[in-house]
Amino acid sequence: MHRTHLAARRRLGVALDDLSDVFRGMTAHPDEHNCPCHWGSAEEDSLLKTPDVELEPDLLRRTWQAVDWDDHAAVLRRILPQFATALVAGHVRQRYEVEEAGYSFARGRWQQWPDEQADAVREFLHAWWVRSLTDPDAPVPAHEVFVLCAEASGTLGPWLADWEAHTGSLSDRRLAEAVAEWEYELLGDSLPWYVHWHEHDEEELRAELVGWLLGHAATRLRTSDAPPDLRHRIRLLALTDEARWTDPHWPNHRY
Repeated sequence: MHRTHLAARRRLGVALDDLSDVFRGMTAHPDEHNCPCHWGSAEEDSLLKTPDVELEPDLLRRTWQAVDWDDHAAVLRRILPQFATALVAGHVRQRYEVEEAGYSFARGRWQQWPDEQADAVREFLHAWWVRSLTDPDAPVPAHEVFVLCAEASGTLGPWLADWEAHTGSLSDRRLAEAVAEWEYELLGDSLPWYVHWHEHDEEELRAELVGWLLGHAATRLRTSDAPPDLRHRIRLLALTDEARWTDPHWPNHRY
């Protein structure tokens, strides 16, 4: 196995261990509750107020997906080590679920937590993202991890910087895969994922992603011999209106 893959796996393992250490003993607020008809039973609710007890996978999913906790941050801290492990293992795999998982982080406002906690979450996200770029056996596609990190943080800069720092052939391939996944929405002037959290600026994120694709990504895909049609679709992002859809390389998308 390549040293880069091993280093990324080790870094992620350390980050997961750190989450377990930092969030050990956390519980939901003693008065926290949720609707028994739509979320779960009182017995399940009591588990969130009991530290370090493993939740059944379905209960874990219902917990991080619920949007109506009184103190979502406390609930997220309670489940975070198990939640992060499930994410890394690929147990949250439907595209909308990956976006929702990022939304769950955003609702918890983790960047406002005490430094030790916020730093542990930030390092986990970076470590997972880098592994997705450098490990051929990463269970979750890199473009999905990228979206989760963007949703969790409301910014693209740190994740794009990581992508620029990892320039191997696998990372280049992940870039081509991401562009192939995103180009339809981007050529329709939309962000290729749904922004759930009201504090995140969808248009600002789209503009930043397009600017990066036209700059760094276009050069990188050209030098890595990505398919010409993929490179043309990035080039078309610089055009607007009729100039875009009358270009000889317009892919005949309909919106």
